[in-house]
Amino acid sequence: MKIFSKEQIYEGDKLTAIKQNITSTELMERAGIQIFNWLHVRMQGAQVPIHIFCGIGNNGGDGIVIARHLINAGYNVKTYIVNYSTTRSKDFLVNYDLIKKTSKKWPEMMGPKSELPVIDKDDIIVDAVFGIGLNRPVDDWVKNLFIHFKQSQAFTLSVDIPSGVYTDRVPETENGIVWANYTLSFQSPKLIFFLPETSKYSVQWEVLDIGIDRDFLSQTETEAELIGKNEVLPLYKPRDKYAHKGDFGHSLIIGGSYGKMGAAMLSSRAALSIGAGLVTAFVPKCGYQIMQTVFPEAMVITDKNDTVISEIKYDFEPSVIGIGVGMGTEDQTIVALEHFLKTNTKPLVVDADALNILSKTKSLLTLIPKQTVLTPHPKELERLIGTWTDDFDKLKKVKTFSKKHNVIVVIKGANTITVFEDKLYVNTTGNPGMATAGVGDVLTGVIAGLISQGYTPLSATIFGVYLHGKAADIAIEDLGYQSLIASHIIEALGKGYIDLFKQPEMPEVVEAPTEKTN
Repeated sequence: MKIFSKEQIYEGDKLTAIKQNITSTELMERAGIQIFNWLHVRMQGAQVPIHIFCGIGNNGGDGIVIARHLINAGYNVKTYIVNYSTTRSKDFLVNYDLIKKTSKKWPEMMGPKSELPVIDKDDIIVDAVFGIGLNRPVDDWVKNLFIHFKQSQAFTLSVDIPSGVYTDRVPETENGIVWANYTLSFQSPKLIFFLPETSKYSVQWEVLDIGIDRDFLSQTETEAELIGKNEVLPLYKPRDKYAHKGDFGHSLIIGGSYGKMGAAMLSSRAALSIGAGLVTAFVPKCGYQIMQTVFPEAMVITDKNDTVISEIKYDFEPSVIGIGVGMGTEDQTIVALEHFLKTNTKPLVVDADALNILSKTKSLLTLIPKQTVLTPHPKELERLIGTWTDDFDKLKKVKTFSKKHNVIVVIKGANTITVFEDKLYVNTTGNPGMATAGVGDVLTGVIAGLISQGYTPLSATIFGVYLHGKAADIAIEDLGYQSLIASHIIEALGKGYIDLFKQPEMPEVVEAPTEKTN
């Protein structure tokens, strides 16, 4: 699913009106009816007080449409105009006139000196104040109104986007923002739903189709794309009946050190479990017996050093190399990595200590192959690109870094984002149970194992992040968040593949009982 920018949304609205021969007011009507239908289906005529707060732009116009239809359907509605400016949009004014004909009275006008309305915690608030067009700080009296919303504890539904949130930067203060229980977004989700600093303003969100022109939706390239099952299915490579292990490549995992052999083991197991034909682990001597015992399916090559990697040598041609997990940053390991990078031409997945070494010696970045995959956790990312002011600044800096070094960067998080040049791929799988040791090592192996099978580095990363999160989602169904460990994710990778082709379960049809006749 594409995530359209603010400018693209405006363009899509205009193009739709032209191609479908409708006015912008009619498109607003269509949007408002969709939200009315959403509420009507759930409320079924319940007389819970509904407070609809409308701005004086197009988001406010949407709110007035919603209010008009709810009033017509017999709901208990109170409509307010949040009069934060002297400028009103044309479509707002059209709908402002229409609602008077429906309700027989004007909505209540609110300004800086207005008393805050009484809102009970069992009431419903519909927030249609600002929408995506906000580009300046919120006035203090409007901030107080939003604080009043939150303090009321009433269920709050935001129209398109929680008011007070920008689409391109993080707000200056939390007080000037509506904290929505639910957001109904028109046609496309917004990037702010997936960033740690802004996603908290909407507990849940849903996209409503308002009939934007299909050609525009399919042909417009967006900066960000939301990755779900439908997006990764086309990436999947089916296996031929007569395939053999040589068809699926040979993954080499380089890592481990004394006391951290588990990282190399997890990464190697993940690479084989995701489908690599062969996996070899290159580890210090102390890891030989561990790897051969715990993971008999792997081949093992050892460094000459007992406890750390000091010289990387192997006598075969791997398809891909995952490097860094549990490797440490000893001086001799840094030298070994530099020598390795100077001669390596194979695709790379770089994680953990290898990333830390690259951060310390940035000149080494010039030695990595094009489209190398980097999988940093937040502190490792900071060491690579420097500090950032907010999530939008972080994305900007990662895109710059990706373009400069021609690399793919995985920004790990609740919605892991894969960045390649100017494009963002926002993942939808995963859960808080993944906040546990070794999960990143598994991801390194998953991505390496997919590249081994012939996936491009970018496809392997997008697909791998999705399957990694889906496996964790499947695993917690039996384990819960707290008990999930990295090995459980590896064990569920197969079910992650199977889930790709699982059809949604249809609700069971229960036949009505028939009367017995004598």
